[in-house]
Amino acid sequence: MKSRKIKQDMQIRNSYLGLEDFLPFRLLEHSRRILLIVTASVIMAVNIKSFVGAGGLFPGGFNGLTLLIQRSFEKYYSISLPFSLINFLLNAVPAVLSYKYIGRRFTVYSCLMVILTSFLTDSIPYMPITDDILLICIFGGLINGFAVSLCLWGRATSGGTDFIAVFLSLHKNINAWNYILYGNAVLLIVAGLLFGWDKALYSIIFQFASTQVVKMLDSRYKRATLFIVSHKTEAIFDNIIKGTHHGGTVFRGKGLYNDKETDMLYTVVSGPEVKQVLRRVREMDPEAFINVVRSDQISGNFYIQPHD
Repeated sequence: MKSRKIKQDMQIRNSYLGLEDFLPFRLLEHSRRILLIVTASVIMAVNIKSFVGAGGLFPGGFNGLTLLIQRSFEKYYSISLPFSLINFLLNAVPAVLSYKYIGRRFTVYSCLMVILTSFLTDSIPYMPITDDILLICIFGGLINGFAVSLCLWGRATSGGTDFIAVFLSLHKNINAWNYILYGNAVLLIVAGLLFGWDKALYSIIFQFASTQVVKMLDSRYKRATLFIVSHKTEAIFDNIIKGTHHGGTVFRGKGLYNDKETDMLYTVVSGPEVKQVLRRVREMDPEAFINVVRSDQISGNFYIQPHD
């Protein structure tokens, strides 16, 4: 009941923008998020106007769809449409859904990322760095993945399909990432039909490199199982609940080395919380034995901090 009450309080607190969010102790956090998002948007826009543009590639998501629409109008109708106009129109409905059902600050910061990236893409001149298509795919994908990771560190997204995926997973209990993968496949098929299969196939390398960087750098959805052997498991558990809102299970046992009664606390926390929990356990019991195991898949109730 205590954990449920904490979760409800967190959700209520994050469901609206209040004056307390602009108190001095919050300014540093807001500044950090804005700095990460601005940096990410600059890197992403430069990458689009250099590597992506030089290779004629199509990134995944709405940025790739925007480029596909933009290049199609240029090639078949000789009409030059601004990147920002197309991107804004595509993101309009997903942004509204995100604002109403996911989180207001999360949506505002994500929209800031979309707006800055769009305007910078229109403003920055075309700047090809190399004409080696393989280098373009690999390094362009790595840079794109790094930009997306910076955005995620700022607790925002690059918009578009991310809005849709988070909305469906939170409110419809649907794993939308597979559908996004299918959507990107359809985008590449259309791009291959319109602009040549070499562009589509090289874009797969670009998207793969980008995805691997994001998976390596983003720890929000990583899980770790902790086995904590200590004589102070209940106190440690109370401390973990206050800091992470996760549950746990205590096993009563006996240490075979010293033949003494002891307890083992079993709990699962998210990747970014591991260091925090380990530090708190060490502060409470310097002699505690801790085993950290990566959890690739879990099933059941697991507390995820709501989007603000």
